[in-house]
Amino acid sequence: MKFDSILSEIGGFGKFQMRLALIQILSRISLPCHFLLNNFMAAVPPHHCNITALDEGSVFGNLTRDQRPSVAVPSEQDGTLSSYQMFSKPQYQHVWLYDNSTFQSTLATEWDLVCSRKGMNKATVTFFFLGVMCGAPLFGVLSDRYGRRPLLLVSYMSSLMFAVLSAFSSSYVMFVIMRFFTGMALSGISIISIALNVEWCGIAHRTFSGIIISLDWTLGNMLLVGIAYNVHHWRMLIVAVTSPLILSILTWRWLPESARWLLANGKTDAARHYLLQCAKMNNRMKYMATITQTELLKMAHGETEEKKYTFLDLFKTPNIRKMSICLGIVWCGVALTYYGISLNITGFGLNPYLTQVIFASIEMPMKIGVYFFLEKVGRRSGEMGALLLTGLCLFINVFVANEKWIIRTVVAVIGKSMSEASFTIIFLYTTELFPTVIRQNGLGYTSFLARLGVSISPLIVLLEDVWHLLPAIIYCAVAVGSGLVSRLLPETLNTRLPESIEDIEKPRGQSTGNKEEM
Repeated sequence: MKFDSILSEIGGFGKFQMRLALIQILSRISLPCHFLLNNFMAAVPPHHCNITALDEGSVFGNLTRDQRPSVAVPSEQDGTLSSYQMFSKPQYQHVWLYDNSTFQSTLATEWDLVCSRKGMNKATVTFFFLGVMCGAPLFGVLSDRYGRRPLLLVSYMSSLMFAVLSAFSSSYVMFVIMRFFTGMALSGISIISIALNVEWCGIAHRTFSGIIISLDWTLGNMLLVGIAYNVHHWRMLIVAVTSPLILSILTWRWLPESARWLLANGKTDAARHYLLQCAKMNNRMKYMATITQTELLKMAHGETEEKKYTFLDLFKTPNIRKMSICLGIVWCGVALTYYGISLNITGFGLNPYLTQVIFASIEMPMKIGVYFFLEKVGRRSGEMGALLLTGLCLFINVFVANEKWIIRTVVAVIGKSMSEASFTIIFLYTTELFPTVIRQNGLGYTSFLARLGVSISPLIVLLEDVWHLLPAIIYCAVAVGSGLVSRLLPETLNTRLPESIEDIEKPRGQSTGNKEEM
């Protein structure tokens, strides 16, 4: 008897699974708040060099306050004052004045991360995602060894601690170090919560469950805009977006451990305890009466005797190797493009709050559409189409002037929705492509490469100093290239999930049936 057979009998998606998903919303909505926090925390308001020296003496006494900046600061082509230059005479100390009408205090205004130091501002998000990249394999290994539930608590508490420490950092160096560890801790919430939800859902409901879990990101996006609009100081903003983790710690006691993990580690008593909880809440106790402790022991014995696979098994055989390389390229491209758009909300000519609201609002209807598209058309066509359309939108905006902000925003919103669709699809697609015996290794490998792409993404924006169109062209090329690579992957619509590496190495027609067996 397989665990999925028991789970389908006691309820593959009932009240028990709904409670699990609802409890984890509290922690998962904090993920987009931190992942996209730099849009507001590190925003660069309009600024120019400090010209208070002009107030000294009577040389410029006949100039009005509005006329004095033009004496010291040159103008750009559009008539606005330069943010990076000033005339050599009169000479005075390089200090910047900021427009605080939109952002009261940001990283840029706190440590003057502008002009020659703007790279340090972009580096803050890179350090954060390097932490996420390092944390993913760490929490993956630890959760496999010690369980999902205790490591979730560790992730909750460490995320809260490092986030608060970063909010009260006394220097730039301390801040980036704390943000690195915050990203590392938050990665545990990201990967463990998904695994825990999937491991408690039956086969027939995993696609639906995956879409439901992804909606937490949309809710968190909207929450971030609301909090950022009302909290204008970057230190208090970090504290505010981290506060849901306090509720997560308080509700952690009601989270179940993964019964699959318990059986795989021979802990049948605890597994039976949680299975009884699930059956009772889903009103399926009658079936559990037929499941004896002996059967669970046999199941656990069978699980623990299986061969242990490693990361190296992703590259040992030809078909798995080809699939792993292609998926790694696609994941890196999807993440780099998605965050290239999401972390550049000031580049479309609209108020950053309004842009973020539009980006967040388009996600929910898009994800509903993705669900029906995947059921009718397939994963490969969906992934390739979403990435190619993302690249097309980025290409179109290269030729649209900044003054035509309506057109730029409409095209950007379409591109953002397609990029979000590619991210939603690739999560499901990857779990269906990798066989069961190396699925967790495969997800860890692709997640690592995705975070590598995210870490590079904000640094690409700095290439605008070389040529202002170069970042957009790079993002476009990466999206199109990743879309074409996804064409090399096999389709998984209406096919059985592969169980072993041999299922992948055999001809496709022999390894999968026409319809997934339920």
